Amino acid sequence: MSEAMRVYVEVGFNIIYLIVVWAMTVLMSMKIGGVASKNRKIASLFRWAFVLLAFGDTGHVGFRIAAYAFGGLDQNKLLVGIGALATAITVTFFYVIMLYIWKERFSGKFGTSEYFLLASVPVRMIVMAFPQNDWGNSVPPAFWGPFRNLFLIILGIGVLYLYLRDSIKAGDRLFRWMAYCVFFSYLFYTPVILFARDFPLVGMLMIPKTIMYVAIQILAYKGLWFGEGKVVSVASSAHS
Repeated sequence: MSEAMRVYVEVGFNIIYLIVVWAMTVLMSMKIGGVASKNRKIASLFRWAFVLLAFGDTGHVGFRIAAYAFGGLDQNKLLVGIGALATAITVTFFYVIMLYIWKERFSGKFGTSEYFLLASVPVRMIVMAFPQNDWGNSVPPAFWGPFRNLFLIILGIGVLYLYLRDSIKAGDRLFRWMAYCVFFSYLFYTPVILFARDFPLVGMLMIPKTIMYVAIQILAYKGLWFGEGKVVSVASSAHS
């Protein structure tokens, strides 16, 4: 794939993604009053999780779109870097909310493991505050890029484990499919963290990674805003 084609694909996907994630987030907010009382608290948490994600990704991919429009990433490094910082913060708290969603859904109690996951959040914030992160650059530093993402991986994989363990135990198809989405999002994201600096084409894996978040949002909306009956059909059709 040529560099020009890669840019067209990235920009086109980013525009569509922002439209979809914001449309779904607005829809979640408008329809929250119609959610069954048993699902209301969890639905509200999901809504706030995706408000965070939408705002952060507007900074991330939105600023990348603007950077391409005004001459390219190298000419607008500060804009791209600020966008990366915005999404680094919001996606961290996205997973914090996902942890509290697990607690609500499965009547979970925070123990040593859960507090360990929460402890990764301030550590990540401190690590991201170091000037060596070079947020004014469009390319993450070779060491600090993967290092700051290590704590997000710890948090995300921990949430994945809790969702998968308890959804299988409870026969909860909705949250089992969400766990699968989280798994694949990190499967696509890890090579980007490790290799995109040296092999830019690897960065295209951000597209399927991002699609996994949209899938979680759609699953949450169908499963919680319209009741559990819809979840079975969604999961069954996906399985087939």
